Amino acid sequence: MSYILSIDQGTSSSRAILFDNKAQIISTAQKEFKQYYPQQLWVEQKPKEILQTQIQMLQEAVKKAKIDTKEIAAIGITNQRETAILWDKKTGEPVYNAIVWQDKRTLDYCNSLKKNYTEIIQNKTGLIIDSYFSATKIKWILDNNKNLRKRAEKGEILFGTVDSWLVWNISKDKIHITDYSNASRTMLFNINTLEWDEELLELFDIPKSILPEVRNSSEIYSYTDSKILGSEIPIASIIGDQQSALFGQTCFEKGMTKNTYGTGCFMLMNIGEKMQTSKHKLLTTIAWGLNGKISYAFEGSVFMAGASIKWLRDQLQIIKNASETEALAYSVKDTHGVYVIPAFAGLGAPYWDSKANGAVFGLTLGATKAHIVRATLESIAYRSKDILNLMEKDAQIKLPFLNVDGGASMNQFLMQFQADILGIKVNRPKINETTALGAAYLAGLAVGVWDIEQIKQIHTFAQKYEAKMNKKESKELYQGWKSAINHLLSKV
Repeated sequence: MSYILSIDQGTSSSRAILFDNKAQIISTAQKEFKQYYPQQLWVEQKPKEILQTQIQMLQEAVKKAKIDTKEIAAIGITNQRETAILWDKKTGEPVYNAIVWQDKRTLDYCNSLKKNYTEIIQNKTGLIIDSYFSATKIKWILDNNKNLRKRAEKGEILFGTVDSWLVWNISKDKIHITDYSNASRTMLFNINTLEWDEELLELFDIPKSILPEVRNSSEIYSYTDSKILGSEIPIASIIGDQQSALFGQTCFEKGMTKNTYGTGCFMLMNIGEKMQTSKHKLLTTIAWGLNGKISYAFEGSVFMAGASIKWLRDQLQIIKNASETEALAYSVKDTHGVYVIPAFAGLGAPYWDSKANGAVFGLTLGATKAHIVRATLESIAYRSKDILNLMEKDAQIKLPFLNVDGGASMNQFLMQFQADILGIKVNRPKINETTALGAAYLAGLAVGVWDIEQIKQIHTFAQKYEAKMNKKESKELYQGWKSAINHLLSKV
């Protein structure tokens, strides 16, 4: 028996999952680490805490499984994206805390760039100018730490997203690399030429010498330091978390799409080997680099998904826990004309109104808490359809089906309604840990544990939801949603 060990390094916790050669979970380990908020809108983490918790979880997952580490064929890495870390090349010491993807300290600077650089940056990187991405975080660290830029120019400083930081520290030869998927989230990588872009490096005043070498998402890069797990294990995949979930959902072909239902929804559509720029302010990103070929994806997100259920629980207090929502939604035949628009952080694509507030439309004396709960769940499906419609238009592809994962994908009502409102099949896999699974699949490919066809065969679904609602009803419900949104936006 051979095993694959996945590092799943997330925003709030470090995790390790051990899979066998049938992609079944053998053991898991997870530990949260601290977030730091030095000022309003600032979010930081300590790079050493990320590293230490991740190494502890690797060791714990192996210990739980009671296996010989020589049986581990490879380690795969998937990680929180865009978070920026700079460290001393000689000592390995971080020169500043990790600035997390959620951090907004460079918001004003980003806004100042939009007038002259929006089109250039989108055409080169597939991204929209935002503090979300790594480039302005790197610039801020270099600008705000004495002599750091001079040291960076001398080649004494290295930059990496979290994957690079982990590989540098766990590899026996301290290699400085990233993969195409993570590089494409920095706002410095030209996803057409597949190189760090000189014009963008000049714009952000970032020395090229600090950047990692960009490699495929699946290959043997190095081996772990034997002190970590007692054996030298091949480090054989690196991929950003959302792209990893796309791979873990076996969305290998053009048009295949996954939706992760978490706090928000993250949707990625495989658009094949040709770069396309979105006309609807969606992101174009590199999905992965495999066997010397690049696959691209459109990415869109819904800000509020699970967060709107949390609102029902914590603010409205009409439920005690999220699991109640399914039964409540099924207890009524419809929403009694109620539409909930959970625009608690504005509305993203296709509306793009940051000033929009949440709203409830269609309230009458007959509306109960069950109707409001059902309407809130339905809003997640409607917002997902909003984004998926744009992806279909941009890619000129009809969505064949939707693969789903994340906490809210366990809600039977929501998944059935999602299938009904899209008019296509919705598939939920047996293993919901698709992020860790994607990294495991890629690592297994690199060391010959399986091939693509074998992955397709071993990847199984727990449930497939067929669209049952007639098209007329589905269309009318969605038109009602669009009408409610238009009412909201006309009042903003």
